[in-house]
Amino acid sequence: MTTLTTETLAVPGQQQYEDVFPLVINLLTGGSTMDDVSAWLESTRAEHIEAAARHGAVLFRGFPVADANDFDRFIRGFGLDSFTYEESLSNAVRVNRTELVFTANEAPPDVSIYLHHEMAQTPLFPSHLFFCCERAPDVAGETPICRSDVLLDKLAEADPQFVDDCTRLGVRYSNTMPAEDDPESGQGRSWRSTLGADTREAAEARLDKLGYSREWLDDGSLRATTPVLPAVRTLVDGRRVFFNQLIAAFRGWKDARNDPQKAIRFGDDSPIPAEGMQRAIELADELSFDLAWQAGDVALIDNFLVMHGRRPYEGKRTVLASLVADDGSRLAA
Repeated sequence: MTTLTTETLAVPGQQQYEDVFPLVINLLTGGSTMDDVSAWLESTRAEHIEAAARHGAVLFRGFPVADANDFDRFIRGFGLDSFTYEESLSNAVRVNRTELVFTANEAPPDVSIYLHHEMAQTPLFPSHLFFCCERAPDVAGETPICRSDVLLDKLAEADPQFVDDCTRLGVRYSNTMPAEDDPESGQGRSWRSTLGADTREAAEARLDKLGYSREWLDDGSLRATTPVLPAVRTLVDGRRVFFNQLIAAFRGWKDARNDPQKAIRFGDDSPIPAEGMQRAIELADELSFDLAWQAGDVALIDNFLVMHGRRPYEGKRTVLASLVADDGSRLAA
């Protein structure tokens, strides 16, 4: 067994709940190779997954991860099932770098990507996310992360009726997908790519299978509305989480095709009050930890527990991503 020496680091802004958020693991062993790291991960991966479930996020710093291929090897060390970009219903335009690795989002640098659980606006979502900083930005470009269980507790104190409505009614999301990818938008992925469909008939069949309603628009774009999805979920350990994309949709689903005011409704088709959303936004902003990237950083995020986003930035920034699947066993029935 390969043994690497690591330490836990304290970083500015780190939060303390039952456990520190995020957990930061720094590599001390000099001269380590990716062969060493892969072997170490294979022997320690269970404890890192458990740490992500407990802390919400684990940041690996100082490891010899220089590019997409190294990142791919890092991910494979965990032995988890991949959740590929092609099979996902992600709204974002991304570019694959390896079989498992793709760019985090191709939206322009001045576009904010607001807090969300990955693909919580769809019936299909990953259990964990991996991020890797290949190139740190010159200015800003942090990835804000927020503990969704803590947010829900505070939101229930501030606005119990809003949380009750979210829990009882669930939510529907509506999004208009262009005929071709639009990299200028944070939700510019085409319906062809999103649905893995070359024809309108194939797109309709996929949406029907998933329980979506849809409308074809004159410009060839497709407006799709989800079935009722939970806005609050309960994990098997009893923690309740604000598992949704409400904040991202309310704040950021705006482009030439989409209006945030029309993006979200409660499951009974009643409007979601702006006052409740504003409280959720304010609390989430207060609770967010800004992950300031250093080149080579790898972050493991528990998607059931933690929301993430992206701050605007200046200069070049390359953050890569990968998703892994779960059988849903961590969600209570």
